[in-house]
Amino acid sequence: MDNHYDVMIAGTGVGGLYTALCLPETMNILVISKRELDLCNSALAQGGVAAVYKPVDDDTTTLHTNDTLIAGGFKNNPDSVKVLVTEAAGEIQHILDIGVDFDRDENGELDRTLEGGHSRRRIFHHKDSTGAEVTAKIREAVLKKPNITVLDNALLCRMKKIGGGFAADILRDGVHTTVTSQFAVMATGGIGRVYDYTTNSAIATGDGIAMAYEMGAEIRNLSLIQFHPTAYNNKESRECFLISESVRGEGAYLLNCNKERFMHNYDDRLELAPRDVVSRSIILESRKTGSDEFYLDIRYKGKEYLSGRFPMIYDFLLTQGIDMGEDLIPIYPCQHYLMGGINVNTSAQTDISGLYAVGECSHTGVHGNNRLASNSLLEALVFGHRAALDISGKFAPETACDEYAFAEPENAVPIPHGIRTEIRHIMQKSYFVIPDKQKALEGFERVSEIKKMLENGSYIIDRDLVEAHSLATVAYLVLKEVI
Repeated sequence: MDNHYDVMIAGTGVGGLYTALCLPETMNILVISKRELDLCNSALAQGGVAAVYKPVDDDTTTLHTNDTLIAGGFKNNPDSVKVLVTEAAGEIQHILDIGVDFDRDENGELDRTLEGGHSRRRIFHHKDSTGAEVTAKIREAVLKKPNITVLDNALLCRMKKIGGGFAADILRDGVHTTVTSQFAVMATGGIGRVYDYTTNSAIATGDGIAMAYEMGAEIRNLSLIQFHPTAYNNKESRECFLISESVRGEGAYLLNCNKERFMHNYDDRLELAPRDVVSRSIILESRKTGSDEFYLDIRYKGKEYLSGRFPMIYDFLLTQGIDMGEDLIPIYPCQHYLMGGINVNTSAQTDISGLYAVGECSHTGVHGNNRLASNSLLEALVFGHRAALDISGKFAPETACDEYAFAEPENAVPIPHGIRTEIRHIMQKSYFVIPDKQKALEGFERVSEIKKMLENGSYIIDRDLVEAHSLATVAYLVLKEVI
């Protein structure tokens, strides 16, 4: 690492990598990844990228807008939604140009699938592993850029706003290094690890949100958490394998413990209702039947179709002893996505000069109360590009950053064992699909104590402390909004 960069980006999902790729090659850029470069929520995205690109089936940006607003309960930021849907086509073209391999039909035309909440087939996909494909191709392009330094296993521990930019404390290979930059971009992903069960990867502890909050940035709507209705339910794994929205989009039925369809009792859109509606319906049906046994049934499509359309899901389920061409798939809701986050404008800039946020850790307002399927990768692309354009327009090469030294704690000790587990239990019990207000109040009091303890104690600054403090801060902010 150098000691100074023009731009520092925390996170190597689509948001962080695409921002780096879209910045001018004249700028010196540092991109850091908390763990391995491919360990991110973006790489786990199965469904695809929603976009009106060379439209077919009478699709329009107006229809995409309407679907987004309906899914979001009309609580979306209309300016951000307009940006999202109108700039989608340009970003699809750009990632096609850098080599992203979307599925095509027998005529060689780009294939489009349907997902819950969409009125048209507008989801571009790479089998059932679109996020991995998009992330890999953008990462490949970034790694070829001589002006971009990409570091894996580099933990952003602390960040401060200083004269001329930002100072960051980065821990890598057991060594703390202070780096300064004129601009900083948070692209640290979601908060899923604040729950007992989530589809999120191990990095999703809300670090960027917590650090932005510590610096005084506005955090908005952190309690707007999406619970995906169809995570694979083996009742053992904390990181739950996602059974993509597109499985229902291709015709799967939801069944209760009696192997009966039930969505007609809750919503006219049946299995293709938005995620929040389906998740609530499952919880209500669970209370009605006294059982948490639920299933997806797409057996009628046959093995050949299913293994070709959903190879990753098909192969995973085989490892669990389930052939989705013959067997029902056990599912249940779990934490999946965050609609709130670090509040930004349509250029992805926060209310702190020089600080940007892109991807799931940001709050652009495009999702409203509930994200429409496959709008997340699109959001990361559109607003990552916009962040890059805004930064390049404000870049002042002659700007120098003040020197800064982070204080080291005296007589530091490891944090107490079990802090993160306790926080996860609190969130799972108090704020899951249908909140429990009393437990939320009790949980808020306890996480407030934990947060204060971690901030006032003398603890070793390592991954354990950083993630525990991030989770405590996230839980504090979520429950504060709820109570």
